Amino acid sequence: MSVSTLKRAVRESVSGLPRAFWWLWASTLINRLGAFVATFMALYLTLDRGYSASYAGLVASLHGLGGVVSSVAGGVMTDRLGRRPTMLIAQVSTAVSVAVLGFMEHPVAIAAVAFFVGAASNASRPAVQAMMADIVRPEDRVRAFSLNYWAINLGFAVSAAGAGFLAEYSYLAGFLGEAALTLACAVLVFLRVPESRPVRAAAGPGKAAEPEIGMGGVLRDGRFMGVVGLSFLISLIFQQGYVGLPVAMGADGFGAADFGLAMAVNGVLIVALQIPVTRVIEHRDPRGLLIASSLLAGYGFGLTAFAGSVGVYALTVCVWTLAEIVNAPTQTSLVVRLSPVHGRGRYQGVYGMSWSVAALIAPLMSGWTIDRYGAEWLWAACAVIGTVAGLGYWLLMRSLPEEDETPAPVPAAQAPETVGA
Repeated sequence: MSVSTLKRAVRESVSGLPRAFWWLWASTLINRLGAFVATFMALYLTLDRGYSASYAGLVASLHGLGGVVSSVAGGVMTDRLGRRPTMLIAQVSTAVSVAVLGFMEHPVAIAAVAFFVGAASNASRPAVQAMMADIVRPEDRVRAFSLNYWAINLGFAVSAAGAGFLAEYSYLAGFLGEAALTLACAVLVFLRVPESRPVRAAAGPGKAAEPEIGMGGVLRDGRFMGVVGLSFLISLIFQQGYVGLPVAMGADGFGAADFGLAMAVNGVLIVALQIPVTRVIEHRDPRGLLIASSLLAGYGFGLTAFAGSVGVYALTVCVWTLAEIVNAPTQTSLVVRLSPVHGRGRYQGVYGMSWSVAALIAPLMSGWTIDRYGAEWLWAACAVIGTVAGLGYWLLMRSLPEEDETPAPVPAAQAPETVGA
């Protein structure tokens, strides 16, 4: 590919998106650059504090449980308070709770604060996704969500490497560093990101006010809840890269460095391919994309049963990483398409909860299956789950509602400026 072709591809990938989106994108990148706690919590508790692996697992579960609770709560706050206030509350709360966690010594205190860290750090996700849906045109949403997902993975890749070196010096410095970066993210949102919550039409002569979208209405939306269930299945599969794969590789005699090498392929491919792949898929039928990504995810992990070397393990990672690249922005855009304009926060919150619940259940699923039947059965189960998810998408998405031609209206004083149109 020539330099001019590469420049044109990059320009086309980033042009036409609102300026507010890029400030939001920058806040996501800064936030993920500080991802220390989720990455190094287990090592901190076992190596630095001397606690057992069981206790570290309990703390990780409580951290995940906090995310489950806040996914729904953050969605409700997003619709009621607004996108920007929800992000600010969540980010400031995360900064404070992460800093406090670094000073906790009693096991009960550590576990309790870890729960609040998990809750605070996940509460802003529905607001971020709802805001992107508000300010980005429907035809650009897959690209916008893809760019945001790219920022998440780029930030995490950099933070994982940097935090590893920082942990050698001081775990407390890691906690305080994450708190500082999260607070910087809140400052950026406060200074640069405008509120985007759509204006609700008031009642007028012969016209009723737009109805409030309650949580009950979300749960009664059969097709959307079907998508949430399928998202949960896909999440169970992808979680095995972090819970089932290291255990299986360890049982095969491979060490932590081997696992790290195989998993590095995931981050490298996402950073390298997310944007070019999105240019191929952004205007294609989401039904076919989700079916294909479900099968790729299931059978990508299913192929792990035949892996006997680091190279083959890395090859299987390539397969399911491609599924991840396609699935993440397509599925998030689908949730927006199925969401009422004034219920986007709640819908995104319930959707996000499917990933949080999967993060709680996946370790139990993989541990029980490997201990009782062996790793081969876990990988076979992934293939079956991927097939079921693909079939589910085929059944649920035979007819989709048409997308609005324009983003939902926002207050005139807050209307985002478009960059590079």
